[in-house]
Amino acid sequence: MLLTLSNFLKNNYFYLFSILPIIISLFFEGSFYGFLLLLIFLLISIFSRSLLGIICSGIILHLFVYYSLTTIYTSNISGGLWFQVFASWISAIIFVSRLAFIKPKNDFLKKLMILVVPFFFGLWVILLWELICVGFNVPLLLLPAPSLIGVQISNSLDILYADFYQTVIKAVIPGYIYGCGSAFILSIIIDRSPFLQRGLLPIGNLVSVMPIVGIAPIMVMWFGFDWQSKAAVVTIMTFFPMLVNTVAGLQIANNIDHDVMSTWGSSYWQSLLKMRLPKALPLIFNGLKINTTLALIGAIVAEFFGTPIVGMGFRISVEAQRMSFDLVWAEITMAAIVGSTLYGLLALLERYLTFWHPSFHNR
Repeated sequence: MLLTLSNFLKNNYFYLFSILPIIISLFFEGSFYGFLLLLIFLLISIFSRSLLGIICSGIILHLFVYYSLTTIYTSNISGGLWFQVFASWISAIIFVSRLAFIKPKNDFLKKLMILVVPFFFGLWVILLWELICVGFNVPLLLLPAPSLIGVQISNSLDILYADFYQTVIKAVIPGYIYGCGSAFILSIIIDRSPFLQRGLLPIGNLVSVMPIVGIAPIMVMWFGFDWQSKAAVVTIMTFFPMLVNTVAGLQIANNIDHDVMSTWGSSYWQSLLKMRLPKALPLIFNGLKINTTLALIGAIVAEFFGTPIVGMGFRISVEAQRMSFDLVWAEITMAAIVGSTLYGLLALLERYLTFWHPSFHNR
């Protein structure tokens, strides 16, 4: 009996971190309804390992969140509620962990689970953010609640679209294409010249660590206050990461690969297109994905040093001075969505083109 209990606690010790604050909440006027929902969630999680059990426990857990938000919005807050919120956060970790260990046999469901787990994890971060901001009356200047940010986004769609068009469409995308494209072409030239490999790459590494706050004002003086100067900053920021990754990727092929291509009588360009570039794709995509964030950051920071009266960086700078931090957070949210979308699209393209790579075999 004791051995069975010991094994049970050993395999489910993490659940105790959620059970204890649930019980303590009752001594601080915690809601019995919230207590019951969390207890049912834990019982299902402990004794049911099926997919239906995971779905049912997730529904119950989110019912508790809805109930907690309703309680907080009506200002009916007790000390026991925060113990239950803490328990719900641990319960959310349990729920997401159980989702992560699901191994569907269907290929579509496997791909869907790649999105489901981070979705629920991000959802719980936002819910906890909302609970803390509303429950503790966090000042808007310090951290607005996600609901306020959402309201500001819905009320400022025209402003956000104009800023998106100026920063992303006019500056980020052209600068990204110029920087990555020119770096890719130059890496092919460097690959054929040992002199350039030894002479140009060290200079490139030196230029790549130049601070953006020093480059941006110079580009504004050279190319003016419109999008051209921001595209120039993006080009500089994305050029060298792409160059270094592409050159390194082209050197992955070993002597056996070169001997095989030589045996078949292939020329330099045939070896490059059919053997070396495919092998370099993982590192090339690594540079492309790194540059999605660098490009967006570069364009936004560059707009702090001079721009027309539109743009994400301009809006963040101006609205921060006006203490309108809900709109600042709306711009930050849009930048995060754009950056994540660009990164995700490149990750999908990488998965499609490099399906043969060992890193994808077990996914």
